[in-house]
Amino acid sequence: MKLFPIFADLKDRLVLVVGGGAVAERKTLALLEASADVVVGAPELTPALAALAAEGRIRHRPGRFDPAWLDEAWLAVAATDDRGTNAAVSEAARARRIFSNVVDDPELSSFQVPSIVDRSPVIVAISSSGVAPVLARRVRERIESLFDHTLGQLAGLAARYRKPIRASHPDLGARRRFYDWLLDGPVAGFLRQQRPAQAEAALAAALADPLAPAAGSVVLVGAGPGDPGLLTLKALRALNEADVILHDRLVSDEVMSLARRDAERVPVGKLPGENHHATQARIHALLVEHARAGRRVVRLKGGDAFIFGRGGEELEYLREHGVRYEVIPGITAALACAAYAGIPLTHREHAQSVRLITAHCREDEDNLDWPALAREKQTLAFYMGVGQLDLLTQRLLRHGRSPGTPFALVENGSRPEQRVLSGTLERLPALAAGHAIRSPALLIVGEVAGLAPQLRWFGQHIDGLAEKVAA
Repeated sequence: MKLFPIFADLKDRLVLVVGGGAVAERKTLALLEASADVVVGAPELTPALAALAAEGRIRHRPGRFDPAWLDEAWLAVAATDDRGTNAAVSEAARARRIFSNVVDDPELSSFQVPSIVDRSPVIVAISSSGVAPVLARRVRERIESLFDHTLGQLAGLAARYRKPIRASHPDLGARRRFYDWLLDGPVAGFLRQQRPAQAEAALAAALADPLAPAAGSVVLVGAGPGDPGLLTLKALRALNEADVILHDRLVSDEVMSLARRDAERVPVGKLPGENHHATQARIHALLVEHARAGRRVVRLKGGDAFIFGRGGEELEYLREHGVRYEVIPGITAALACAAYAGIPLTHREHAQSVRLITAHCREDEDNLDWPALAREKQTLAFYMGVGQLDLLTQRLLRHGRSPGTPFALVENGSRPEQRVLSGTLERLPALAAGHAIRSPALLIVGEVAGLAPQLRWFGQHIDGLAEKVAA
């Protein structure tokens, strides 16, 4: 181990920063976060450092470095662009046995400032021993994604209740299990929901009745359209904490591969031709069954659960049965497919509104406002419309939408096999049939869809207009 990791208490202790530029400013602000008594030595200061000095938050020693500046210092940071000055700070600090850091120069440094993941009072520090700062930054980014920003609140709550927890669970093994519950259970969930009073009440109740069975919960998670990189950090954490995952048919394998390895995985996707009401009733029953067994359940849905995903129905059922839940939104198909096809859903010159529409209905159940949908200067995004392309086209044309209105049909949006078919509305059914477009696919109709051939950047693009010209 090249470096010995250490966390220094710098509260009210003098730290010298030599340099008055942008780097010195950054180091000074970090030291102030740790309540250090910061002295900045430099001929000139950035406006921000000068403002801190004027406010009395730091002290300024003007001029070039003087070893006497190190008197009474605990640490020193050299942050100038002159290596000679930085070397002088390092040598003078070493002579006084004061730890010093020379920014971006590990050879002159006796300590290094790590990359930080701050969930105060929990602090995670990452160092590459100065050999690969970019790698340390990448590791920090990964760790940032693992811990919710309420972890610090949870640690503070645990600290306040440390003595009652020890009294309630004198056995070390039982106490460890209780802390696992504290980190993974309803207390942490309430804090993520910004409900600190309920979190503390749940902790107090658990201490009053330590033998009470653990309560399960359900997290409704939007998995996005398929690209695992579009998962939110909260969604990734939920997948890694789940005991059971109930997932839809369209959730990609790449997204599922990010879930906790030993989680039970239950496919609950609806298939064409089956009784969807019966399937939904089964999903409701499974959610309650697993939650009542004390499990952490993730209900994983493609796209976003609240956009044509029956998420509201599932929450209503959970609430009726007293099951605790939370919601983690996902990127819905309209946003992702449009972005990956290079189509802005709104545009000052082409569209001032967006409509998200489900096309999954029979002709005799059609109650959409077609005259309103046929108006220009708006974008229509049709979900589940591949099997209804003839009907959609006829309805729009019949109610006044121009036959030359651009469309884009995005198949497998955001996935490696993505295809985008573009053309004009009058040829939509024929082009889709000719290129064998299959579900999952999202239909975008409107002037903005005409930008797809020029702005495309991902996957395969098929230009139906070019085919028409060639014909």
